[in-house]
Amino acid sequence: MGAYDISIEVAVETNAIDIRELRALSEKVMSGENVAAGTALAVIITDDEEMRRMNREFLGIDEPTDVLSFPDEANDFVQGVADEPLLGDIAIALPTAERQARAAGHPLAAELAHLLVHGILHLCGYDHVDSVEDEANMRAREEHYLGDLGLAHSH
Repeated sequence: MGAYDISIEVAVETNAIDIRELRALSEKVMSGENVAAGTALAVIITDDEEMRRMNREFLGIDEPTDVLSFPDEANDFVQGVADEPLLGDIAIALPTAERQARAAGHPLAAELAHLLVHGILHLCGYDHVDSVEDEANMRAREEHYLGDLGLAHSH
């Protein structure tokens, strides 16, 4: 077991996901962002319908999306153990990730890695919505983690 309590649930039928690889990448990013040891992260890989429901319920946007990040809050969809610090929850839509990987011409594993890193960085306080500078900052952190894995790509 690593320094973090990382839970990855695959809620769709697939053999295309390497959970060990995603867990190792999660550990790398959390460590690199100085997240306290023992902190939990919950990741669910689901379908477009569930992502659309969550996007509508939590953000008021009635469409599927590729990744959603939920900082640790009382009303999130995965409840952490009360005495354990929780970074938050990340939901990834597998069908959307598959379409994006095909469109970009790279493997599904690269797309999932990018979405996971993107989600974790959001939970660590990075954002790409408010300014060009914030977007460049977040992109630089993504490339920091994905570049050395050969997985960096534009999104």
